[in-house]
Amino acid sequence: MTWRPLPERNEDREPVGIRASLDKVAKRFGSSSASAFSGLFERWEELVGPSIAAHAKPVSLRGGHLRVEVDSSAWASQLQFMTTDLVERCCSALGAGAVKQIDIRVRR
Repeated sequence: MTWRPLPERNEDREPVGIRASLDKVAKRFGSSSASAFSGLFERWEELVGPSIAAHAKPVSLRGGHLRVEVDSSAWASQLQFMTTDLVERCCSALGAGAVKQIDIRVRR
């Protein structure tokens, strides 16, 4: 491997705000935006209610596909019936298209 210097800085380039930078990183990982990604995880209990939050946890959000892990097959069945409502709640709070689909898995 050969060492190469970094390219010269372009002094004409404007600084970019942290939100724009985080949104760019979030999009690389398949999320709609950093605020939607963080908002979902930070506000999960508020979005789904304390009884659901006690048994279901969001684990990933990629391209609008939210993966949720639950602690039993009974909760998986319950949430399966609620997916349309949960998608609407998430989109209402986080922005249209933030969550398009929910995949539910039973935690091992």
